[in-house]
Amino acid sequence: MIPQNKAMTIGGWIVTGLVSTMLIGPSGGSKLLRAEQAVEGMKKFGYPDNTLMPLGITEIACTLLYLVPQTSVLGAVLLTGYLGGATATHVRAADPFGNIITPVVIGVLVWLGLWLRCGRVRDLLPLRLSTPSAAPKPAF
Repeated sequence: MIPQNKAMTIGGWIVTGLVSTMLIGPSGGSKLLRAEQAVEGMKKFGYPDNTLMPLGITEIACTLLYLVPQTSVLGAVLLTGYLGGATATHVRAADPFGNIITPVVIGVLVWLGLWLRCGRVRDLLPLRLSTPSAAPKPAF
């Protein structure tokens, strides 16, 4: 188990804050406010206009769950699914690689922020820098 220290907690909350600000502000907020860029993006990807509001609400709700320590893991899982859908949409539209990789990077940052600030997640997803020599090797 990797022990929790103050620097990890602060770093985790900084990453979490940056990612959450992006997801709530420019991304989710623009959907709720029906910003011109969001409306054009929906048309480009072939989504009807009436999906803009539910997507914005979903994105903000998942991000809020991610920000609350008691529901942060659920929020991260839901954001991963949401961002996976965004990635699939960009792939389907044959967007440039930069547009395709953006939701993937945001998803990685979601989990990095949670990993840094939550010992339970580090226990579940340990970072193994070296393998002990006495560890049994898999049979396959």
